[in-house]
Amino acid sequence: MRIAVLMTNTDESDFSARWPKDGEKFPAMIRKVRPDWRFEVYSVKDGVFPADLAGLDGVLITGSPHSVNSGAAWVTRLFELIHEIYAAGLPMFGACFGHQAIAKALGGDVGPNPAGWVFGLVEKRFADGSVLPLYASHSEQVTELPEGAEVVAAGPDCNVAGFVIGGEIMTTQYHPEMEPAFIAALVEHLAEELPQEVTERARASLVNEADMIAMAERIALFLERKSA
Repeated sequence: MRIAVLMTNTDESDFSARWPKDGEKFPAMIRKVRPDWRFEVYSVKDGVFPADLAGLDGVLITGSPHSVNSGAAWVTRLFELIHEIYAAGLPMFGACFGHQAIAKALGGDVGPNPAGWVFGLVEKRFADGSVLPLYASHSEQVTELPEGAEVVAAGPDCNVAGFVIGGEIMTTQYHPEMEPAFIAALVEHLAEELPQEVTERARASLVNEADMIAMAERIALFLERKSA
């Protein structure tokens, strides 16, 4: 399998420089369950986009602190590419910013979460009744679904924690690529910027860990066009 990773994370801080980029995190996550897959990383936030879609088996769109509502030129180009990927029938997975970008590009909408920040470990509750612990870090979320989308999961203060469109699109509002050490460091890094109660709640949630393997398997099955 040959997968394109569209890297959208705009954080170029000293903190970010101490950790692997999302273009490394997402392949590392998937390789835990599909070690032989190949990945091509495109830093779309820097204006680097695939020349074409030929030879690709699927697409992953990463998270970012950037807002899908910014109007930035690279975001507009990403929306256009999302349309192209969808029209080509390639399976496309989006996480956090990627989830929101797919929704926005295809006619949905994204806005502030009325409850504020969702941060730390949360339970993603699937429509089939299963529950999966994942890391969250968002203050915006999908407020209106694109045409044909079906909500498949919800979470704390987030009614659209994931949606699908046929067999072509699968998303999550959360961060399956984050490792426990990274989210713990991120909570402390943002402690002075976020309300104290948000930080304290996030710290308390980290007594348990996300199930990266289970979510990676779901994503891999989707990209293989099998049941996820």
